[in-house]
Amino acid sequence: MARGGYRQPANPAPVSGPGALSRRTDGGPGQPVRAPSGGKYGERQELEQLQQAAPVSASPGGDVGAPTPVDVAADVVGFDAPSQMPDTPVTAGADMGEGPGMEALGLPSQTDEDMRRLVTWLPVFEHMANQPGSSKAARNLVRQLKGMA
Repeated sequence: MARGGYRQPANPAPVSGPGALSRRTDGGPGQPVRAPSGGKYGERQELEQLQQAAPVSASPGGDVGAPTPVDVAADVVGFDAPSQMPDTPVTAGADMGEGPGMEALGLPSQTDEDMRRLVTWLPVFEHMANQPGSSKAARNLVRQLKGMA
């Protein structure tokens, strides 16, 4: 009897267990070969052959249909179309130029909020700033925090 070479497993495992519980995971049932209809002459056969040459492992779950198309073109404004808000400057919402800046959004300043939280650590920062060789930035941070307290 000839031995050696590749042996296709009869019952492959999706995941191998440890030690004595280990099982081969190569081969076995995979996803069915699927190719879209239509296209140029011979494309379908080529896609099927590619899938058979490198089969994909089986995945949990069933087939999922194509997503429902959404008409995005209705909301798109072309570059050559006239402005839909002619009285609003292009720089509205930016911190420079005409129109309202970032303050118009009514969002809290993250920097101010972070600095308020750091005020509770002021004694630690003061100790750090009073050490020999402390940086100018450390001393400025302490001054800024003291100004908020």
